[in-house]
Amino acid sequence: MPSQESRPTIHVPGTTSHTIAPRAGLDGREGTLRYLKAGSGAPLVLLHTVRTQAEHFRHLIPLIADHYTVYALDLPGMGHSEIVPGASYDEPAMRTGVERLLTELDLHDVTLVGESMGAVLALTTAADLPERVRRVLAVNTYDFPGGIARSGLLARVVISGVLAPGVGPVIAGVEPRPALARILQGGLGDKSALRADYVDELLRVGRRPGYTTVARGVYQALPSLIAARSRYPEVKAPVHLVYGEKDWSRPSDRDANKKLLPAADFTQVRNAGHFIALERPDVLADMLNAVA
Repeated sequence: MPSQESRPTIHVPGTTSHTIAPRAGLDGREGTLRYLKAGSGAPLVLLHTVRTQAEHFRHLIPLIADHYTVYALDLPGMGHSEIVPGASYDEPAMRTGVERLLTELDLHDVTLVGESMGAVLALTTAADLPERVRRVLAVNTYDFPGGIARSGLLARVVISGVLAPGVGPVIAGVEPRPALARILQGGLGDKSALRADYVDELLRVGRRPGYTTVARGVYQALPSLIAARSRYPEVKAPVHLVYGEKDWSRPSDRDANKKLLPAADFTQVRNAGHFIALERPDVLADMLNAVA
């Protein structure tokens, strides 16, 4: 279970922090999950990006809490959810964490909102649990070769090092503040949207015992996120695909998903990058509140 020390340094106004205990009989293979809760109304679940956590949605939550009961999940091993030795961080394992939130809290009529990796998980969770999911807002799906390495040269060098045999765990444990900030800024059209206190929080989480294994596992999981695209046609709920004009995905990547989800709405956010929740939360809030 998360320790007393494993608490965020950022407080999102109007939120309370909660945990979901591991299910019985799994012999320590499942960890405690942490999530934020805010607001009132129909349930809306927020799923964060690679190398981030629930506070990724710090600016979005206050904009939608008058219309929804918002649940922002720390995915397994990430943020302040428990790190379980030997755990998998491929797409099916992370999806299991999302489904635990929906089933343990017995949520129905759910709007799933995911960004990046979270967008993939929102779509595959909707495919698995059609009876619980009302709609999906999938923002910059992280389901294409290269992923965050398309952020720039520094990201390519760092990610290649993290994934390298032998030295990978060592490199994953060395995360200079300027390097992390620059890589994340590579996913923004407006570089000023990356706040210093958020970078500090991510670095603090990165120092949790065992987190280097989590980070490496998440980057290694990209092929499973790409493979998960095969599940998209199974989604029965209405889908809205949202892309930043400057997202790492290419037009061909976006067109491929439009073909898999031909009934989906499609929006491209001008001048925005990969982390739309950081730089244009107002756009996402307007989309969500219009259909609440």
